Amino acid sequence: MREDNQLIVMTHLSQLITLLVGFGSLLLPLILWLTQKERVYQMDQHGKNIINFQLSLIVYCLICIPLILWFGLGLLGFIILGIISVVFPIVNAVKASKGEIPKYPLSLNFIG
Repeated sequence: MREDNQLIVMTHLSQLITLLVGFGSLLLPLILWLTQKERVYQMDQHGKNIINFQLSLIVYCLICIPLILWFGLGLLGFIILGIISVVFPIVNAVKASKGEIPKYPLSLNFIG
């Protein structure tokens, strides 16, 4: 296994592809993780954290949909999730560049 912090940082930042094309925040990191998890040191742990975070965001967005009808709380939820989905990949990419294994907040454990 080789150590490649730049690829791990790019995997964290690949979640931001949604800002450019409107989708892919789960797909691109998933592809990078599946193809590199056995070749790059610590890619497996970083990839699992990213995939769990993205799947959690999808679940939280689905929860926000019916909450829109209840005093507009769903809209507030979408705004908060949007901010979290941009800020934490950047923060965790910086942590990953320093060799740390970052954790994402509010992340459910889908992949162990």
